[in-house]
Amino acid sequence: MLVSALIFGLLGSFHCMGMCGPIAFLLPVDRQNSIRKFLQIMLYHLGRITSYSIIGVAFGLVGKSLSLFGLQQQLSIIIGVLMLVFLMVPSRKLGGNKLSAIWMKSVGKLKNSLGRELRKKRLDTFFSVGFLNGFLPCGLVYMAVFGAIASGNAANGALYMMLFGLGTIPLMTGAIWIGNFISVNVRKYIRRMIPLFLGIIAVMFIIRGLGLGIPYLSPKQQGEKISANYECQPTN
Repeated sequence: MLVSALIFGLLGSFHCMGMCGPIAFLLPVDRQNSIRKFLQIMLYHLGRITSYSIIGVAFGLVGKSLSLFGLQQQLSIIIGVLMLVFLMVPSRKLGGNKLSAIWMKSVGKLKNSLGRELRKKRLDTFFSVGFLNGFLPCGLVYMAVFGAIASGNAANGALYMMLFGLGTIPLMTGAIWIGNFISVNVRKYIRRMIPLFLGIIAVMFIIRGLGLGIPYLSPKQQGEKISANYECQPTN
């Protein structure tokens, strides 16, 4: 599942180039000094990964709370089903008007903070922009959050989100460095493939929760293992 986060981030970066690309292209990077430019871009990515990791810790704790009730396997199934629902139901139908209004107000404040940071040209500007960028609403981040919840604890949740962020670095770095180097048609094709890949991950979560006894993919539930071990004990 952790490997899926990295691949998810890599494929999702084609989406990021369209959504977060405008912000990345506005970064006041040093076009004359390649070393300084590289450092500035890496600080931007570090900011994004830091915010993703914080999100992962928060939702990993949610997953841990649910796991304490012995719902780890069931949680994996629920997460998989929710991912499929989010893929099939249009986003505009998922929230009410009041909730959307509150959310959009918060997003507006976040964008204003981003705008203020972009006008600065200090070295810490790049980390700040990346950090704020990581909290902007994004469907792919929401999907990664499901994985963080299913991870079952804060550390794994942070790791899942960090790997997701690392997966986005190669293409986003190329986009900032030399602009849109991938054709629009190629990006459109890969974006169409993203829902398919997300669907596969969702099914993997469901299979994992079923406890089919498949090593690594769908291990048996803990209770079943204890029962099996108990039955194998010799009797006097």
